[in-house]
Amino acid sequence: MASSGSGVEEVRVSVLTPLKLVGLVCIFLALCLDLGAVLSPAWVTADHQSYLSLWESCNKLGNPETWRCKTTLNSDWQIATLSMLLGGAAIILIAFLVGLISICVGSRRRFYRPVAVMLFAAVVLQVCSLVLYPIKFIETVNLRIYHEFNWGYGLAWGATIFSFGGAILYCLNPKNYEDYY
Repeated sequence: MASSGSGVEEVRVSVLTPLKLVGLVCIFLALCLDLGAVLSPAWVTADHQSYLSLWESCNKLGNPETWRCKTTLNSDWQIATLSMLLGGAAIILIAFLVGLISICVGSRRRFYRPVAVMLFAAVVLQVCSLVLYPIKFIETVNLRIYHEFNWGYGLAWGATIFSFGGAILYCLNPKNYEDYY
């Protein structure tokens, strides 16, 4: 409490709640998982004879050591998937930076809503890309060989789930919780 000449004035300090710290950790994990998903060589594999990533498609030739790779960036749906995933990752990066800056600034509450909105936008982009990918893959690929979606695709879903969790945590009303801390 600080007193002024005519009365008593209450000074309220914004406290960082554990929910926002956990939200920031979720955003960081989403960013790491997105990076892993984008760089992953294995979004789809087929009987250890071929693999498909966001960047290239490789097939094993007759020699077990020889692989033939070609770019996947000549297909519209693969470019769209990559663009939406990278767009979502860029939004998550911005949300992480804003969340990090909000820790350093005294007035944190004004940053909660923009971070949540950015994360929800990233989730929408990433869900669209992750739904588009298997639909178009199955539509365009000859399925005579057993194909499975691999860990790169799973990392992208993990990033989306952590982004959604971070968005929910940043939506929680801090006025109701900060009084307890």
